[in-house]
Amino acid sequence: MIQLDHVTHRYRSPEGRDVTALEDVSLKIEAGQFVALRGPSGCGKSTLLLVAGALLRPTSGEVTVDGRQPYALSPDERAAFRAGEIGFVFQQFHLVPYLSVLDNVLSPSLASGRKNRQRARDLVAEFGLEHRLDHTPSALSTGERQRTAMARALYNAPKVLLADEPTGNLDPENADIVLKRLAAFAENGGAVLMVSHDDHATGMAHEVVAMKEGKISHP
Repeated sequence: MIQLDHVTHRYRSPEGRDVTALEDVSLKIEAGQFVALRGPSGCGKSTLLLVAGALLRPTSGEVTVDGRQPYALSPDERAAFRAGEIGFVFQQFHLVPYLSVLDNVLSPSLASGRKNRQRARDLVAEFGLEHRLDHTPSALSTGERQRTAMARALYNAPKVLLADEPTGNLDPENADIVLKRLAAFAENGGAVLMVSHDDHATGMAHEVVAMKEGKISHP
C-alpha cells in the first residue's frame, strides 16, 4: 500500500548548507497494517511522512502508494490522487478557521470533486460532534478540533492515513478516541503510518519503526 525504496531527501538550510533529512530509507506498509514511527526530534520522521504523502518530492528514490507513483504524476494529477487516496491528521489540526465543523469535514471535496453532505454529517455524528455542526474551530475544544480533523481525513474514504503526533495535544479520553479510530481504519483494510513519541499511542500499532539521523534505525 505504501512503499518507499531507497528514498533520500536533501534541502538547503538558510545558512546555505546541504542538509540530509532522509538517507536511503526503505519502508513498506501493507493494507491492514498500522505502523508507528518514532525517534528523536529532527531525525526525519515528519519529512518521511510528507514524502510518503505525496507532499514533498524526494531527492532520489521511489515512492509508491496503492500501486501508483505519485511523483510521476503532474502537479494537478498528484493533488487529485492525494485528495482521493490519502488522509492526513496533524498535531496542529490545520482546520480552516472561518469554516464550520461540517464545512471543514467537507473541504476535501474541493480537490476530489466528490461532495456528499450526508457523508460529512455521518462522520460528524460518528465523532460525537453533532452539537458542534455549525461552530467554527475557535469555538471548539482541543479534542473536538482533532476529532473534526479525523472526520475530515476520512471524508474521501482514503486507503492510507498519515498521522503526525495526532494525540500530542489531547487529553487521554480524546487521545483514545483518535487511536481507536486509526486502529479501526487499519482493521478495515487501510494502511496507517503514524509519527508519535507517546508510548500509549505507539502501543496501538502493529509495528514500531525507529528512526535516527534520517535513517531507519535497526536494532
